[in-house]
Amino acid sequence: MRTTVFSLILATVRRTKELDRLFNTLAAQTFLDFEVIVVDQNIDNRLTPHLERASSLGIVVKHIKHHPPNLAAARNAGIEIATGEWLGFPDDDCWYDARTLEKLTTCFKSSKKPAGVIIRWAEQGEPPVAVPQLSWLRSRAFRDIPVSSITLFIQRDLFDRVGGFDPRFGVGQWFGAAEETDLVFRILQANALVAYEPAAKVHHSINSDQSVADPQARFIARCRARGTGALYAKHGLPAWVILRGLAAPVLRPLLRGEFGTGLAHGCAITLGRLDGLLGWKRRHQ
Repeated sequence: MRTTVFSLILATVRRTKELDRLFNTLAAQTFLDFEVIVVDQNIDNRLTPHLERASSLGIVVKHIKHHPPNLAAARNAGIEIATGEWLGFPDDDCWYDARTLEKLTTCFKSSKKPAGVIIRWAEQGEPPVAVPQLSWLRSRAFRDIPVSSITLFIQRDLFDRVGGFDPRFGVGQWFGAAEETDLVFRILQANALVAYEPAAKVHHSINSDQSVADPQARFIARCRARGTGALYAKHGLPAWVILRGLAAPVLRPLLRGEFGTGLAHGCAITLGRLDGLLGWKRRHQ
């Protein structure tokens, strides 16, 4: 029987001290009915002192091991043992405002009764289109709020109904991103209400150190873009959305007069999306 309001599914590998910052902000929450499911993808016991410290702060921590590393599959494993009515997915290097969970409970109890909530990523500011709620018609054209897993909270019953994260997407997979967007697409196709709540905030540093001139940055961009390309095929998105998505990364730098590294970075994204589109059709359709 579920007795917890929130289950926070924390899949982690390699990081250690960053977890202490997250645990500090969880201990400071004004709403304390939550548990943390730590899905440990390390082969050693490096997390032990950090988890013991979290428990000493009064945080309910459940610790499981998961191999090999796969972010989507690890989250699914954590959800299997979760007892919360609502599921959240903090990264191991993010942290919350003190009233984040309190603000979320207020949103859940509102007259709209959302089945999912997107909160505000503070370092990104307000999203380009801060609509009150997401819709399939707009989201399939990528015109709604950008979705990141750290901003996503979902009703457990809804998660059970639409299925878990697709482990073919995400960090470390050939389709190197978009696992959270794929999940939100399936939620919206099920006609569930997903609302935006800017009063609840999550923090995550934005890495601006890596230049687009770095070949490694272009490689990472291409890998991540494969996830978007796979979405085109998996969800049968309209041809005009696909063509726009393939053309835009190249056209934007050209219109700005960038013919060097900016254009090369855009080409990497376009090639990645094309990789993903064709790769999904070849492997999974």
